[in-house]
Amino acid sequence: MNTTVELAPTLQVRQWLNTPAPISLEGLRGRVVVLHAFQMLCPGCVSQGVPQAKRIQAAFPAEDLVVIGLHTVFEHHAVMNAEALQVFVHEYGLSFPIGIDQPAERGPVPLTMQAYGLRGTPSLIVLDRRGQVCLNHFGHLDDFRLGALLGRLIEKRQAALQPPLP
Repeated sequence: MNTTVELAPTLQVRQWLNTPAPISLEGLRGRVVVLHAFQMLCPGCVSQGVPQAKRIQAAFPAEDLVVIGLHTVFEHHAVMNAEALQVFVHEYGLSFPIGIDQPAERGPVPLTMQAYGLRGTPSLIVLDRRGQVCLNHFGHLDDFRLGALLGRLIEKRQAALQPPLP
């Protein structure tokens, strides 16, 4: 698990689902962002990553935290197209915004996946309220550890808003 702090790269998305307009990370400043990178044919994504993203979205207030899916296809490109993803999103009841990672001109690894140095799916990236990368994790991450991190990031703003004790 990498916990170094750096400003998040721009999302390079070909198409968005579940949102009326494209999303920018700059527009989400002030909220914690959980970026869930997945592929619909990835067993770990379907059994662990997608359900975890749904739990996170349900557990935290939208004014404090936003979940974004990133469908980042680095294999089986022909069958994991936008139409198939729309069916997947409907069947799994995903309501958070999902960006389809921009394919690279050369090679199988899409652009956002490259920019974040992702090793595969599922992957979780957590950004703090300033847009800095706090977590870049490949594979499943325990709900308790992730929840503790998200709680601390949300609590930082709430603590800053509290008046000092007399």
